Amino acid sequence: MESLTVPRDQEEPPGITLDKPQAAAPGKEGLFEKEDIVRKLWPGVAPPEWNDWRWQMANRLRTLEDLSQILDLRPYQKARYKRLIDTFRYSITPYYASLINWADPEDPVRKQCVPDMRELEFQMVGDNDPLEEEEDMQAPGLVHRYPDRVLAIATNTCSMYCRHCTRKRIWREGESVRSKKELAGMVEYVKATTEVREVIVSGGDPLTMNLELLDWFLGELKRISHVEVLRVGTRLPVVLPMGVTDEMVSMLRSHRPLWLNTQFNHPAEVTPEAEEACDRILSAGIPVSNQSVLLRGINDSPDVMKDLCHALQRIMVRPYYLYQCDPVRGVEHFRTSLWKGIEIIEMMRGYTGGLAIPNFVVDAPGGGGKIPLQPFYLLSVTDKDVLLRNYEGMIIKYFNPEESHYEKAKKGNGNGRKYGGTAQLLKGQRKALVPEETQRYKRRKQKNMLFKLGDIK
Repeated sequence: MESLTVPRDQEEPPGITLDKPQAAAPGKEGLFEKEDIVRKLWPGVAPPEWNDWRWQMANRLRTLEDLSQILDLRPYQKARYKRLIDTFRYSITPYYASLINWADPEDPVRKQCVPDMRELEFQMVGDNDPLEEEEDMQAPGLVHRYPDRVLAIATNTCSMYCRHCTRKRIWREGESVRSKKELAGMVEYVKATTEVREVIVSGGDPLTMNLELLDWFLGELKRISHVEVLRVGTRLPVVLPMGVTDEMVSMLRSHRPLWLNTQFNHPAEVTPEAEEACDRILSAGIPVSNQSVLLRGINDSPDVMKDLCHALQRIMVRPYYLYQCDPVRGVEHFRTSLWKGIEIIEMMRGYTGGLAIPNFVVDAPGGGGKIPLQPFYLLSVTDKDVLLRNYEGMIIKYFNPEESHYEKAKKGNGNGRKYGGTAQLLKGQRKALVPEETQRYKRRKQKNMLFKLGDIK
């Protein structure tokens, strides 16, 4: 089983024959109609090569010279862009580049993959690790935040590096995969932590890993009696759909129940090639869900988001989450107001089917986790009645036969004063109000204590 990691201009890895590409996928022969930029950057490429993931990986745009060619950089601009890509590297597959309208500097696909000097500009709230994943790591690369699930960051390699990535901090480590010893350390932690029932394997993109190593890792996790579900996060169907091979899908199928989450952010990404890749996964009995990121100038419009979710529904991909863009260093130019996300959901609710509406969530800084935000449909509460608003603006009185949340809140539990008021947040005295002795903070304290004792190295 081969890895999708084939560095450009590097000697051919053992077992991979770049000059003998796979045959084009059925139905692809003779359909090679691409933009002029493709003929300019990859002259003479034939359909069999184009449809071979190995050729795509080996011919990614990755260098300053590539960037200079596609952006027509002047000599004085090159030094600035060199500093940018030395800080935040880039990689664009030929396939994904072919989706761009290069005559439009505001093209939504272009913005997601082409380095932008704004990534180095002043950031109001940007942080390398705003979600504090490093704080919640119980083994190298393994984040334990929620009670019953863990996140395994198995690699920091992607076929294409999204400019809005929440883990830009790990790009400086180069393109690498966790060693088998490190992956085994993750497995041992999961074995010892019986409340874990689900493992999410992410990165980077785990589907760029050597398939034998990924197969071994998933197999070891599946053998743990209390692990019920595996989940894989990947953007391969969007940025390199020809990389979703029959061999890969057969391997994933053997580890069911397994769920796959991907990330389409704009309708232009829902191409016949992407549909074919998703269908191959779905046909193996693996559900596919989508986790979009709300991005300024790309999908921050109810019409664009509705078109995207309808396109996803047509190819049997479930719209799952719409993420508020994280306050990561180098991505502030993508961030929108929270009200924009709420507006999008409100303009979709009732105007399209519920299966086409994602949950708008904020992944809270400080490791607070995902917090859903919705439009305000509950207007007022009394002892017996509530006032509700529907998507049209109709106000409805609804009899509430049970004790209302309002009554429960009035009774209280006496703990409100213990943790201090929200005024501390508004005055800037604290970043968050955290209940004492949550399981997550107990794990952090235990980890820090072990560090002090020298037991963790």
